Amino acid sequence: MVSFDREEAPGGPTIRGFSGTAFRVADRIVPGGLWLTPDNALDWAPPAFEALSVDDVAGLVAIQPPPEFLLLGTGPTMRRPSPAFVAAIEALGFGVEPMDSRAAARAWNVLRGEDRWIVAAFMPL
Repeated sequence: MVSFDREEAPGGPTIRGFSGTAFRVADRIVPGGLWLTPDNALDWAPPAFEALSVDDVAGLVAIQPPPEFLLLGTGPTMRRPSPAFVAAIEALGFGVEPMDSRAAARAWNVLRGEDRWIVAAFMPL
């Protein structure tokens, strides 16, 4: 007989919801920006999107082992990060996957459910 038991999800923060101005991570409401690693969720005060630099995510992308990629939530709409930002992240040995912050929140949960070792930076909604 085939069993369809649910596999245990990897540990770490998951996004439980979002509203017009905040994310819900576990039972905590996070207004504004958000950093996620496989182990932590941290409030983030990002710069204006156009001013985003690798220095703004340096603590996030320095985790060990290095992440597969940076999932970048670009706010309420999908925007492309500057070529300089992408080049600086790629110089660290991994890529950037930009999408609007709501889509990035959904993608985070799916990718972490697959136990992918990624990091995320979400601009405010």
